[in-house]
Amino acid sequence: MPIQFGEFALDQDSRQLWRGHEELRLVPKAFDLLELLLSERPRAVSKERIRDRVWPKTFVSESTLTSLVVDLRAALGDPARKPQYVRTVHGLGYAFCGTATESAGEAAARGRRPRLLRLLWGDRAIPLSEGENLLGRVDGAAAWIDSPSVSRRHARIVVSGRKATLEDLGSKNGTYVRGERLASVAPLLDGDEIRLGRVRMTFSVLAGTASTRTDLEP
Repeated sequence: MPIQFGEFALDQDSRQLWRGHEELRLVPKAFDLLELLLSERPRAVSKERIRDRVWPKTFVSESTLTSLVVDLRAALGDPARKPQYVRTVHGLGYAFCGTATESAGEAAARGRRPRLLRLLWGDRAIPLSEGENLLGRVDGAAAWIDSPSVSRRHARIVVSGRKATLEDLGSKNGTYVRGERLASVAPLLDGDEIRLGRVRMTFSVLAGTASTRTDLEP
């Protein structure tokens, strides 16, 4: 179901933005930015995280991100001085500051998703949240892994509904899934072994969601 805010509706499944009955044509990266800010609302999102999500494995200048924000605000008719939707968080990044709603069924489903998918690491079960889950040796990581073979920002798992993908973030010792080193984003299936450097984990879908494995396949 689309996420409604103001006169707009964002449909994540079809990757469309609507204003009433009119479809607004956003460039893909502007759509990605809006989707990220909405998914994290009302939390502020750092510029570093935005760059990692919108331009993975690519260096972009501060001005490139600023230009993208300007383009998104222009599409929404959102003035920077008195924003209704995209707020600048000085010294950090940006945040969605408007009121957004979704159907009760969709909101409930989204609330359950973090409990459906998880990483098994030794005797630990690490729940994966909707959106980005960072793996590495940095504060705020979904899985903080204290191993010299693991980079600070080693890899990430992105959860969207019942789909999950794994991506290496330029780590020194590599990210592996199903025994092969990642060269691009890879879908995850229930029971997949993940290796970060020398650290092994297992991607797991909780019992009682029999249809999830099919949904996870590309």
